[in-house]
Amino acid sequence: METAKTKWVIDPSHSEIHFKVKHLVISTVTGKFDTFEGSVVSAGDSFEGAQVEFSANTASVNTGNADRDAHLQSPEFFDSANQPQLTFKSKSLKLKSDDNYILTGDLSIRGVTKSVELNVEHGGTTKDPWGNTKAGFEITGKINRKDFGLSWSAMTETGGLVVSDEVKLQLGVEVTKQVEVLQS
Repeated sequence: METAKTKWVIDPSHSEIHFKVKHLVISTVTGKFDTFEGSVVSAGDSFEGAQVEFSANTASVNTGNADRDAHLQSPEFFDSANQPQLTFKSKSLKLKSDDNYILTGDLSIRGVTKSVELNVEHGGTTKDPWGNTKAGFEITGKINRKDFGLSWSAMTETGGLVVSDEVKLQLGVEVTKQVEVLQS
């Protein structure tokens, strides 16, 4: 039996993929990826149980500092020359309450894949002035960078880490409804 599925595609001009990392234990540095893409395949207009896929170009990392960005692209971090993409593929998207979901899936960075759990808040669905159906989401979570082989480290003279192991993820994503497809 065939069922109708709806494909939604990330609108990169209205989406942001940010991460935050403690620096010297006393401040936070924010970075983002400038080049990314992703899709959501849902049952009609319901997002519960939807399949989510996402990828970002690791060479597009942008922290506002060219030297730091070059270091992040180097083999000590993302190794962008050999590992040009980080990817995410969902296992489940479960409604927790109202418009809040838990998104579980496999995140792959530097060829290392780990299961992660992210909090998703559905901001709503609406039509834009041109008749396109849009949906918005705020996605948050945390990962340990060392779990993915991002193990470069240095210590301050007082014993603090220059870069924390914990990375906070903050994504603001807008998706555009594309087409209904039939799947068996």
